Amino acid sequence: MTLSIEGVRAGYGNVQVLHNINIQNIRGGAFVGLIGPNAAGKSTLFKTLAGLLKPTSGMILIGDDDVTHLTRRDRSRRVAYMPQAFGCNALLTVFESVLLALKQTTGWRVKSDNLDRVSDTLSALGLSHLAGRGIADLSGGQAQMVAVAQTIVRTPEVILLDEPTSALDLHHQLSIMTSIRTEMGRFKPVVMAALHDLNLAAKFCDRLVLLREGKILADGLPEDILALPDIGETYRVQTDLERTQRGALYVDARLPA
Repeated sequence: MTLSIEGVRAGYGNVQVLHNINIQNIRGGAFVGLIGPNAAGKSTLFKTLAGLLKPTSGMILIGDDDVTHLTRRDRSRRVAYMPQAFGCNALLTVFESVLLALKQTTGWRVKSDNLDRVSDTLSALGLSHLAGRGIADLSGGQAQMVAVAQTIVRTPEVILLDEPTSALDLHHQLSIMTSIRTEMGRFKPVVMAALHDLNLAAKFCDRLVLLREGKILADGLPEDILALPDIGETYRVQTDLERTQRGALYVDARLPA
């Protein structure tokens, strides 16, 4: 399975936000980081891929299927989207909320394998101890991790994560990104994540797409993209790409003198 975005334009009313977006041949099992400054169009692109926003032109291909013609419900079976701002019924427990997310795409009759899938997902993300807790009793970071569980549990072909680590401390950032990569190995989805932390992107992503003002500036391997002058110009900083003693990529950023 592959995901390809071909000539997509989209916006709000008369304001065009995305300009001829082309991202070709993202293979199942790939982790793509969508990077760029605020207001670059990352969330608009995700809404368009998820079917929440209709493109004015272009195609979104999953395999050979142009999913822009699918209903929103049918699209949701193939594409799972976790927005920056997410909500859930505060009366539900964590387990119930993740089960509800699963049943939205499988029908409402609860089977034993559904319960097992929820348990396995919570365990993989280190959330089993929260299963019986009410959503209203969670911290912001815990709630964000539950939102990731709600997205992953559906085992879609494409997973879109809009800033999945924004409310998490360093330990939980690494934990959630590691868990996402582990889950990807099980059912091989395409994962796209909008990330502000370039070092997290370098550590976990197979491919980076740099977006600015609704246009793609660069698309390629992390070591190639993060070394481009476009990175510093886009973020209005000065950057150097280095490697740690362990061989990991590291972006050293500073304000211009």
